[in-house]
Amino acid sequence: MLSHLIIGASGLYLGDMLFIAISFIILMAVIAKVAWNPITKMMGDRADKIANDIDSAQKSRQEASDLADQRREALSHSRQEASDIVSDAKQSGEQQRATIVSDAQNEAAQYKQNARKDIEQERQDALKNVQSDVADISVQIASKIIKKQLDPEGQQALINSYIEGLGKHES
Repeated sequence: MLSHLIIGASGLYLGDMLFIAISFIILMAVIAKVAWNPITKMMGDRADKIANDIDSAQKSRQEASDLADQRREALSHSRQEASDIVSDAKQSGEQQRATIVSDAQNEAAQYKQNARKDIEQERQDALKNVQSDVADISVQIASKIIKKQLDPEGQQALINSYIEGLGKHES
């Protein structure tokens, strides 16, 4: 009689339901016994792999961030060194320029001083030569005046002869 009971309007018998329920329970027991442990192990392994991948990705991201920070710091340090090198080169260039200008000014002053000395020496030599020439001319004039008494024509001739003598004497 129980087997003929109909549950609901679908035409499902209670006996069939019991059979399906018992089959389901047996199937679940077999699955739990045979497949549940490998499936849970596989799911656990998958969860561990995902956790390890996340940890590895975070570690890689942190290492990349640290490396980027190191590179930024190295770049900053390199820029500072380059700036220092340029600054040192500019200072060295300025010092060399100042040294070269100072040496050139000293050399120019030395050339001026030597030129002044040479000019003064030439002037002194020229004065001595002029004094000597004037003395010679004076002696010659005096000796000729003494030799003869000059009239205006003779005086002009005497002056002309001295001028010609000067031209020959300077040559």
